[in-house]
Amino acid sequence: MGLKVVFFGSPEDAVPALEEVAAAGHDVVAVYTRPDRAAGRSKRPRPTPVRAAAESLGLAVETPRGLRDEEVQARLQGFGADLFVVVAYGRILPPEVLEMPRLGVVNIHPSLLPRHRGPSPVSTAILDGETETGVTLMLLDEGMDSGPLLTQSEPVPLDGKEHAGELTAQLFRIGAGMLADVIASLEDGTAVGAAQDESQVTVTRLIEKAAGQIDWSAGADRIERMTRAFDPWPSAFTTLRGKNLKVLAARVSDPDGSEPTDAVPGGVTVRGKRLFVSTGDGELELLEVQPEGRRPMSASDLLNGNPHLDGAVLGR
Repeated sequence: MGLKVVFFGSPEDAVPALEEVAAAGHDVVAVYTRPDRAAGRSKRPRPTPVRAAAESLGLAVETPRGLRDEEVQARLQGFGADLFVVVAYGRILPPEVLEMPRLGVVNIHPSLLPRHRGPSPVSTAILDGETETGVTLMLLDEGMDSGPLLTQSEPVPLDGKEHAGELTAQLFRIGAGMLADVIASLEDGTAVGAAQDESQVTVTRLIEKAAGQIDWSAGADRIERMTRAFDPWPSAFTTLRGKNLKVLAARVSDPDGSEPTDAVPGGVTVRGKRLFVSTGDGELELLEVQPEGRRPMSASDLLNGNPHLDGAVLGR
């Protein structure tokens, strides 16, 4: 017959997990997701991807603005769920909600806990130049990603080319594929939660838009990682002649002695149809950019429209 499950999730990355729970034969009695939000030029309310998926599966959808209201909690309690599953819901579940299901609250977290607890595990792994990451399925408690571990994926190697959006989707797909077995182990009582090693904890911070602003006095390696860690949001960005310029793709330039030793961080050098920027340590070649109010374009296309970039300084 399966379990009665309430699923909590919002973005596209959470849809595979919802589909896995439903496909495993469990009774998804309700799907909780963020309220519809205005989007696009029309500003018409648009449902979350999880709501769209739930409705296509014929599942009941709830979109409360929060979970602390007594009436909201009473309605949630009324579903009589055995288990809650939380995947990128976007809201914190208060203690009263965590205590409702008899089997607890399962969460998919895109890191190998206890490393990278918190809201930005994927972006942080890329930004810090990690060589591997992974996925953890855990039981939520009142702490921040501090609950017992149920299972973890094998390490996922990182080759230094990953972008945050694509890697996040990959990790949640892996987690979704692990979900049915974890729920089965909770159902038959064989699941064993393992305490996290607190001596190995690292914590990530919420990424704000300002984090994407490039400080050209940083090293070329770190700035290149920013272009991938902050894709799709908030993007790595700078200014060119007072207007915003997103740096969508870049690569660290191999030193060949052509970089001036007294180069100003942010200083632009044009070589043929290639655009190089001096940093606090090394030189970065810009590959793809997006000027303010324009579509993404190659660096060579930017140069075609701006033939006098040599010697300009970005970020001023």
